[in-house]
Amino acid sequence: MQSLFQTKGQNTWQEKALKSFKIALSGVALSGLLIACGAPATQSGNSAAQATVAPTATTASSSTVSSTTATSSTNATTSTTTSSNTTQAGAAATMTKFNLNTVTPDQILTIPNAGNRMVREFQEYRPYTSILQFRKEIGKYVDQAQVAEYEKYVYVPVSPNDADAATLQQLPGVDETIANQLIASRPYASDDAFLQALATHVSAEQAASAQAYLETK
Repeated sequence: MQSLFQTKGQNTWQEKALKSFKIALSGVALSGLLIACGAPATQSGNSAAQATVAPTATTASSSTVSSTTATSSTNATTSTTTSSNTTQAGAAATMTKFNLNTVTPDQILTIPNAGNRMVREFQEYRPYTSILQFRKEIGKYVDQAQVAEYEKYVYVPVSPNDADAATLQQLPGVDETIANQLIASRPYASDDAFLQALATHVSAEQAASAQAYLETK
């Protein structure tokens, strides 16, 4: 009888111990499972957040670079265009105007878009007494826009007492109104008298440069 109780007591203890071990084992397993599941979830969440932010930052950086490049390109383009225009304007300003009645073939060839044909045509109609004559004769071969371009480099000598209004307008600063006023003040006793009258309508510098346009005697 005592042996039976001892055996039963041992079985009860063993069952409790086994139950406790199973509970502990289950707890350990559950903790491990939670840790194992929780870590990837957190890492995955961080990766997702980074994946969302990174393209935005890259896009902003790319936009900044593109914007800077575009601005630099525009500035370069603007700078090149301005430099080119300044060079052309400077060339036109420093280019000597040629007297149509005395200009040589070599000088004519220095005029943009003139060429050998214009050497012949420019000389054929000499002497020129009016810029209107030049426009009419050369206008047979090129359009009026090109004739106007040629006039930036050539002139018909101005006779103070005989030149028409169009020819007088070749003088620096002279427009149609001033030309008509100069005609109304004729005759002029000399070129100096004409230049003095001109000086009352234009700047001193323009009046001084006008002397080069006067017909030589």
